[in-house]
Amino acid sequence: MNQFHVIIPARMASTRLERKPLVNLGGQPLVVRVLERARACGALSVHVATDNAEIAAVVEAAGGEAVMTSAHHRTGTDRLSEAAQALGLADDAIVVNLQGDEPDMPPACVRQVSQLLQDHPGASMATLWWPIDRESDWRDPNVVKLTVDAGGKALYFSRAPIPHPRDGGWPEAHARRHIGLYAYRAGALSAWPELPSSALEATESLEQLRALEAGWRIVCEQAVAAVPPGIDTPADVRRYLESTNAP
Repeated sequence: MNQFHVIIPARMASTRLERKPLVNLGGQPLVVRVLERARACGALSVHVATDNAEIAAVVEAAGGEAVMTSAHHRTGTDRLSEAAQALGLADDAIVVNLQGDEPDMPPACVRQVSQLLQDHPGASMATLWWPIDRESDWRDPNVVKLTVDAGGKALYFSRAPIPHPRDGGWPEAHARRHIGLYAYRAGALSAWPELPSSALEATESLEQLRALEAGWRIVCEQAVAAVPPGIDTPADVRRYLESTNAP
């Protein structure tokens, strides 16, 4: 049976969209829209992990549950780690990190990533990818790429265009965009703060490289559905409202 918990990390700081978690999306704050999406996934529990009392109050007013965490976390996984420990989750519990700016994440993908980790007991993490169909996206450093082995284990994540054909062109059949949706074992989250600092993580600004450099196994699979872009800018807000016909 696919059993998992969802934790949504949410912080107020955002360089491109002021007070992002509370931005109005058709009558509901963004964080509440994500909370609603998480509730549709069939999780055993859903919590918002935040360092901000205003975010927590909005979540609780919507009938959700918030976990207060430190204001000094550098990454969403650091915040998730503290929240999972505060909730007292068993080491073998599966926790899905649904980012706080993904109100359109397909519930099927949340269930898929949790099942993927459940199906690979030797893995610490699971994540998803989607084919890249435009060379411009493959070359875009804002689009994170990944490569995997024959069994689906992650080999590397990069902002660089990988894999890179020696003779030119681009690898249309093998270019994969990483989807920032993760499942973790709670025991791995407990160990996360003690992982050694990672030169690869610092170089690429990709926290999953800390796990890879420490030798963790991350299993990957093509998503069962396309994942729309998240909410990062005012333009994304307008796109969301237009797509949902919200006022």
